Amino acid sequence: MKTKIVRFFIVTSVCMLFSCGGEVLPKPEGMLRLSYPAPKYKELALPCPYSFEKNEFSELRRARRNKNCWYNLEYKKLRATMYISYYEINNNLDSLLRDAQNLTQEHVIKADGIVQTPYANEENKVYGMFYEVSGDAASASQFYATDSIRHFIVGSIYFKVKPNYDSILPAANYLRNDMRYFMETLRWKE
Repeated sequence: MKTKIVRFFIVTSVCMLFSCGGEVLPKPEGMLRLSYPAPKYKELALPCPYSFEKNEFSELRRARRNKNCWYNLEYKKLRATMYISYYEINNNLDSLLRDAQNLTQEHVIKADGIVQTPYANEENKVYGMFYEVSGDAASASQFYATDSIRHFIVGSIYFKVKPNYDSILPAANYLRNDMRYFMETLRWKE
């Protein structure tokens, strides 16, 4: 019995001697790396009174409603959609502006903040407002654009997942840049 204990002690001591080696370092924290393709934009020829450039990473689809010139830009890999709605102004600019602003205000309950940035392109007669929504709101970004006479467009981005701001932030930033580019390249057809 003593020999078994001595053998056990010797084997355990040898194993401990050879198993210890080098300095023990903690593992670095892993970071989730989300990378998206660099945007490549292409102008679209739509049968509508407006045109814009879209990211080739997105797919253009007609909106399901039977409205002329309503489109969806689908970002399948990001599980998100930019909804674009066009309205012709018929002495209703005030109500269109109010509706666009109310659409953004619906997100105040869940949003941590909403930053409004006015947009004006005098040369192309495009005026509007860009909204950055932070927090667990359903929509990450929204905008409206108009020439104040004939054309009015509203756009919003929605994810097809439960909004968790920390998780969707990289994708929300990518899409926010696309939405800004949409506004910058928006042109009215005369």
